[in-house]
Amino acid sequence: MENFSAPIVHIKNLTKSYRRGGQIVSVLTDITFDIPSGEFIALMGPSGSGKSTLLNLIAGIDKPDSGTLKVGGIDIAILSEGDLADWRAANVGFIFQFYNLMPVLTAFENVELPLLLTQLSYKERRERVELALIMVGLSDRMEHYPSELSGGQQQRVAIARAFITDPVILVADEPTGDLDRTSAGEILAILDRLNSEMEKTIIMVTHDPHAAKTAHLIRYLEKGQLDVAD
Repeated sequence: MENFSAPIVHIKNLTKSYRRGGQIVSVLTDITFDIPSGEFIALMGPSGSGKSTLLNLIAGIDKPDSGTLKVGGIDIAILSEGDLADWRAANVGFIFQFYNLMPVLTAFENVELPLLLTQLSYKERRERVELALIMVGLSDRMEHYPSELSGGQQQRVAIARAFITDPVILVADEPTGDLDRTSAGEILAILDRLNSEMEKTIIMVTHDPHAAKTAHLIRYLEKGQLDVAD
């Protein structure tokens, strides 16, 4: 993997805690690390280690208590809620464990959804969606509804939807967690192609060591602390 000089994600002294009942529970403590542009990183660790919280912070879904969190040079930790929502829509592609597809929309329409907020014409949207579905191997399933697709196919639709707007980063939370080994391998191969051919920066949370091997860098979280996995 090529080393890039400017990190796409810069994190320094990041902390995050939540209130549970009358107690303050620390989730992340003094996290500091960079993610180079074009990297494919896996975040690993046991349940409750803070990896999904860290992913949500990087994606702008949640805000840290303190510290610096810059993505593409923008300190998203200090953005207002409205500005943060606009930033997410323009810069982050989301891939979830359970796909989060709209059941009443076809594969084509699900992928097209993020483009409806842009100024692209229908012809431009159609061309982009068709190319995205070809990229994930679903050119023959464009008019199928989620219920007519396998889990692996649904996740491919979700991946196409995630990169259709050409986001700065792709965040994937257990993208193979609900799939059999064969389907999981196909999804990981697509993510690898997005990283190697389209130079997409991918940040993936996973429990699966096999899935983590697809990434080029592994970071391990234990009780809110960050370390490099072997």
